[in-house]
Amino acid sequence: MHVREFFDPLGRWRCTQFGRFFDQFVEQCRKIIVRVEGADTRRPSVGADKFRNAVAYELAHPRYVTEVDTDPLALGQRVVAILETGVRTATYKLATLSALVDHCVENVPTDPTAEIAVPLDDLADRVIEIYWRQVRPFDGRALRQSTGSRARILAAVESVRAVVGDVSYPLGRAQAPHAVYEAARAEVVLTLVQQPLYRLQRLPGAAGSASETFLYDDSWMHSGVGPRVIAAHGNQIVLRPGVAAGLAQLSGLLKPTLEILWVEDVRRMNRFLDEDVPDVAGHLFGRQRISLGPARLALKEVFGARCFYCDAALGNDNPVDHVLPWSRVGIDGLANLVLACGRCNSSKSQLLPAVEHAERALGRDRPALENIAAAIEWPTQFDRTVAAARGLYLSTPNNSPTWLGVGRIIGLDRGFVPKGIDYVG
Repeated sequence: MHVREFFDPLGRWRCTQFGRFFDQFVEQCRKIIVRVEGADTRRPSVGADKFRNAVAYELAHPRYVTEVDTDPLALGQRVVAILETGVRTATYKLATLSALVDHCVENVPTDPTAEIAVPLDDLADRVIEIYWRQVRPFDGRALRQSTGSRARILAAVESVRAVVGDVSYPLGRAQAPHAVYEAARAEVVLTLVQQPLYRLQRLPGAAGSASETFLYDDSWMHSGVGPRVIAAHGNQIVLRPGVAAGLAQLSGLLKPTLEILWVEDVRRMNRFLDEDVPDVAGHLFGRQRISLGPARLALKEVFGARCFYCDAALGNDNPVDHVLPWSRVGIDGLANLVLACGRCNSSKSQLLPAVEHAERALGRDRPALENIAAAIEWPTQFDRTVAAARGLYLSTPNNSPTWLGVGRIIGLDRGFVPKGIDYVG
């Protein structure tokens, strides 16, 4: 199906559900981006989800994309083109881009045209966290994520897990001897600069403007670069103007796209995985989340056995909900966890909560959360949750749907400035 078939003869968006759009979006990603000659100049009518309509339209009509570095749609097109060109020999590019997106969400600048520095140690920590679950055996077998003889990043992750055992990443990082974790992180930083960061933004055979490095300056990177050169460049990369805000704004589309490409790569690299093998994505990305039982009991003791959202009385085995959707930011810290009834948990699903819910969750008694964390050896991740909340709401387009309650979806009002979140004007 051609991408322009997303629209009816009047230029209106045919699909109303995000899932249907996303399936079609991914299908078009496989075709990279194909320019449409003689495109209709009429733009689609704007419905409730303006951002989705805009993304789809610009994918179909790229000649209408403003040719400036700060345009998130143009940025998204270039990222997709990079991912879909050539055969990936490892999943490192996908992990690196996913980590960059997460960093941008949690550090989105107030000025959407601003540059931001990304510490390579922070990027390495995020990559380690991504692979932390993935190095576990799948059906008794280790999954290959590289066609090379030695997967350096996975080996570094395994070196830490071998010391701390099969625990969550935050707990494993806290328990690992400092020298062990630092050695693993240093190896990941070196590998990132020598491989995915060096190659991430380059199209094979590209020339002219298509060969420009549009995410960050990589002129100092090469496959033999060493720690001294990395240190001389501040142990960081600097994202070009508009890139951080653009990646944050596109996170809701890029993250699922990266996961789908990732699963395809892992299936290609592991011949024993066929279509009948269940839930490879679940193993890679934690569909079966860590047990939240200890957090449930502790939250009930401190805050009472009531639903955070509707105040309904809770039974013994009620859900524990991630206030900021786990699929968007993957934060399991207590600052992002609340007790919920099954009805609210199911209704909210992966929707971004209304701002008032996020404010109320982050306004809970922080010392009480810290006491729970100490008692059950569970991370709070308060600062990270605050940063992620700021980034998600800051980069979410006006009038995007947010979840207020069962059967109650409201548009995000960017004219209302919630506590602690500074919107771009």
